[in-house]
Amino acid sequence: MGIIGINTALEFDLYGNVNSTHVGGTRMMNGIGGSGDFARNAHLAIFVTKSIAKAGAISSVVPMVSHVDHTEHDVDILVTEIGLADLRGLAPRERARVIIDNCVHPAYREALNDYFRRACAIGGHTPHVLRDALSWHLNLEETGRMLAI
Repeated sequence: MGIIGINTALEFDLYGNVNSTHVGGTRMMNGIGGSGDFARNAHLAIFVTKSIAKAGAISSVVPMVSHVDHTEHDVDILVTEIGLADLRGLAPRERARVIIDNCVHPAYREALNDYFRRACAIGGHTPHVLRDALSWHLNLEETGRMLAI
C-alpha cells in the first residue's frame, strides 16, 4: 500500500510548492525534519495548513512561496480548512485552478485569481508576474498585512 506522509506547511503557492520552515523566507520557524524524506518517498504526500493566520492578515496560499522546502513535483495533496486540492497528474495551470478553488480563504480568493489571470496573460508553462510574485510578503513586512486595505 505504501506510506501516506502528512506534514505541516507554513505556506504553499498556487502551483503546489511548499514552505515548511521559514517565515517570510528568512526566519526559520522549525527544521524540515523528515518531511522531505516522506514527501519524496510516500505513496501520498499530503501537506496541511490553515488558509489564513494572524486574524486574516496572512494568507497561507500565496502567488509564490518565500522559501521552497518541497517542490510541486513532491506534493500530491494540499489541505486547508476550506478544502482539499488533489494535484496528482495535473499541469501547473490546472494545479493553480484546483488550489485557488479548493484551498484559498474567501478573503484572498479574488486577489489570487487576479494574480493568476495576469500571470497567464504573460504566458509560460508556470506563469508568474515576477514583479508581483512576492508582493504579498513585501506588503506583510511593510504593513503587517499581505493585502493592501
